[in-house]
Amino acid sequence: MPEAKGPLSAPYTWLSIGMFATIFLAAFEAMAVTTIMPLVVRDLDGESLFALAFAVPLAAGIIGMVLAGNWTDRSGPLPSLITAAALFVVGLVIAGTATDMTVFIIGRFVHGLSGAAVIVPLYVIVARAYPESLRARVFAGFAAAWVIPSIVGPALAGVVAETFSWHWVFLGVIVIVVPAAAMMVPPILRVRDLVQGDASVPWSLGRVGWATLTAVAALAVSLAKELDDPWRWLAAGLGIAVAAYAARPLLPPGALHAARGMPATVAVKFVVAGAFFGSEVYLPYLFIENYEMSPSLAGVVLTGAGVTWAAASWLQGRLTHRVSDTLAVQIGALTLVVALVVVLAVAAFTLPPAIAFVAWALAGASMGFMYPRFSVSVLAQSKRDEQGFNSAALTISESLGASIALAVTALVSSAVGAGAFTADFAVTLGIAVVGLLIAGRVRPLGVARG
Repeated sequence: MPEAKGPLSAPYTWLSIGMFATIFLAAFEAMAVTTIMPLVVRDLDGESLFALAFAVPLAAGIIGMVLAGNWTDRSGPLPSLITAAALFVVGLVIAGTATDMTVFIIGRFVHGLSGAAVIVPLYVIVARAYPESLRARVFAGFAAAWVIPSIVGPALAGVVAETFSWHWVFLGVIVIVVPAAAMMVPPILRVRDLVQGDASVPWSLGRVGWATLTAVAALAVSLAKELDDPWRWLAAGLGIAVAAYAARPLLPPGALHAARGMPATVAVKFVVAGAFFGSEVYLPYLFIENYEMSPSLAGVVLTGAGVTWAAASWLQGRLTHRVSDTLAVQIGALTLVVALVVVLAVAAFTLPPAIAFVAWALAGASMGFMYPRFSVSVLAQSKRDEQGFNSAALTISESLGASIALAVTALVSSAVGAGAFTADFAVTLGIAVVGLLIAGRVRPLGVARG
């Protein structure tokens, strides 16, 4: 394709808009669900499955990412993109029309699988169809597609749920998903020679199998809380062990014991993702249940974190030459621990909710400051032919970390009964402390402090 002034200039206009809209809608759905989930579980009598409803799409996403990557390498991005978009709509329909919690969770599985899968072909399109001079701007647009829903999505989802029904938070997205996906097809067909796959690439059934086993084991940890003592703890421990073993082929060697350098970078992202996202899903629930807030008001806490995440991400980008990747991760991990200490205090002592709002804004800033450095650090330490695998490992570690953290919080809170929110945040604080302790290992051997 010819050079263009920008991603929105011809001949990239509709392709760029379609990709942005697809990521925007996937991000909106992810952020919106956090706000309305308390209403969903109350309406469907599924309070005991609250954490599972979040863990299922995260675990399914591990399978989706691996499968889509293999398919895209073989057949190019279009078949996997169309299939993932279609499945995403199917998942929204199932979840949006659910009348019981089991059906709702099935819907969550389908659009978790497809929502993760749709990202892989989009990245391949950028790498193969856009000139190098435009790629950074396209990826900046992808980042913005996540920031905007994090700011407006939670409150908007709350308003829709209060005005109409939580069902329309899912069903309403379909009206935009279909045209967004459709507008990408003609431009992709015009560049099919640039983005075509290689049919000689074999199906990596082993890798898909390990991803599936990892996801199943992670979900088994979530379901362990349904068992009696001591079997719940034994089942959870076994599930975590199996997930760790099955994830080994999907992660860089040494990641499971945070070997210094790139493996530790993947490990730290696993831990901080678990701490942050394992806490985030409970905050609106805490405000709705204990402070009797409306969903739209409770969702504002996520909005604040979205704003500070974006601001901190911008700030760290300006400090690239003054703050090393390792130091940025250490600062972010420490800030996350401080924020979670405050959130735990709010839950434990019923402090004013405004304190939690401020603390969670600080947590968002902590993630925005360190998250971009994970990718930078991994790519800097990867050989060219390992960049794809290691980048995928970062995303897999994030999903797996959040899924395991949600499972453990559900297990602990079900065991303690009263004071469940306090138990949830105590667990995620403990996870964050682990992240702080190993953050310094992001620095490769032989690299000076800085």
